Amino acid sequence: MPINAVKGTHDLFAAEADGYAYIQNLFRAVAKQYGYRQIETPILEHTEVFTRSTGEASDVVRKEMYTFLDKANRSVTLRPEGTAGVIRSIVEHKLYATSDLPLKVFYAGPVFRYERPQLGRYRQFIQAGVEAVGVDSPRLDAECIALAMRALAYLGFKNLSVKVNTLGDAESRLAYKEALKAYFADKIDGMCEDCHQRLLLNPMRILDCKVPEDQEIAKGAPKMKDYLSLEASKRFYETLSIINDLGIEYEIDDGLVRGLDYYGHIVFEVHAKSATGKDYGALLGGGHYDGMLKEFGGPEEIDHGVGFACGVERIYSLMRDNEMLEGIDDGLDIYAMPLGAEVEQELNVLCENIRDLGYSVEMPMKGGKLGSMFKKAERSGAKFALILGSDELERGVVQLKNLESKTQEEVRIDDLPAYLDREFGEGEGECDHDHGDGHCCHDRDENEEEGHHCYHHHHHEEE
Repeated sequence: MPINAVKGTHDLFAAEADGYAYIQNLFRAVAKQYGYRQIETPILEHTEVFTRSTGEASDVVRKEMYTFLDKANRSVTLRPEGTAGVIRSIVEHKLYATSDLPLKVFYAGPVFRYERPQLGRYRQFIQAGVEAVGVDSPRLDAECIALAMRALAYLGFKNLSVKVNTLGDAESRLAYKEALKAYFADKIDGMCEDCHQRLLLNPMRILDCKVPEDQEIAKGAPKMKDYLSLEASKRFYETLSIINDLGIEYEIDDGLVRGLDYYGHIVFEVHAKSATGKDYGALLGGGHYDGMLKEFGGPEEIDHGVGFACGVERIYSLMRDNEMLEGIDDGLDIYAMPLGAEVEQELNVLCENIRDLGYSVEMPMKGGKLGSMFKKAERSGAKFALILGSDELERGVVQLKNLESKTQEEVRIDDLPAYLDREFGEGEGECDHDHGDGHCCHDRDENEEEGHHCYHHHHHEEE
């Protein structure tokens, strides 16, 4: 009997794996532009990390967590989202005391939710996100939204729209919850079982219900804006003013509450629209939060944060469906071909020397007919075929064939570094904003209006 992947999980290979890495690396690069640094937390956490911070009313805690007892009878959970573990780590290691505030971190990695598997949704998926903690500032909240917009624009998304709302301060939310309880009291009997639980635990969660009939009922519910304290209202419109100054268009969505209980003040989602105006839904979402550091024993005076997260699978699937992933896999730089077994060892050494220069090169483990090797070179996506035979070896040269233009040149082996730098440089100049995967994302070019930016191959980091 064959053993298959667990339901709700999926394998990544070749072009798909490259696409996922591309998205994560670009988010990482944009986060670095804003001063964020990488953080990695364990996949497995004590269950309390999520029940204390995420909120017992959230669907994540109530229905979706992979929770079990370990061999020491301790309740542990595979992380269902990234923020709680990041805050736990910040408090446990007192990172707030050893870093300038706000402490800005970026993360990316697998998360687990026991959801019904469907197209584009998995039980294990990759979440990328940012968190900035330690400073209570509308400007920091607005900057977080700007970061999200920039990352999606660099990926090539157009017609982005930002939906925002405010969940106010604690005083505002308390008054609003009471108003929602009164509104839904005589309507709840006709609503789904989940909404019955939400009414008891946190009636704001009802606004996030996905049942169409319940959504219709919720349309008549009171609006948060009518229950904002003066302070919370002032904070919201100050944040909107900053967003406006940054040139970001937005719309206020009174029904936007997000799916986790730790949010307060501004919450947001970034949606993508097609050229015809069709809304593809939220690509990412996040917002401001207070009180999470205190939950884990951190200092109350700096207990503020803002962040967002996105599902890489969703972004990848939209990019794939809209043919936005073409060209991100640069392929191999050089495919090396030995003309005879007598030159294979020398070619093997030459390939290693070429890799020292920063270029990717592959050669067959067994030679073969030239035509067969050219077919392998084309399948590998190589830019050049490098051919070495006994005659070339004796004269200290190689044949280099450009597989796109079909032109071929004889190049002295000693001249290879300069030749390759010239051919691959294409006159673009060096880029020192490396993603860690051999790419950069700075210097907007003439295609900026189309959402495309500098993202070319970068070979010589040491230079």
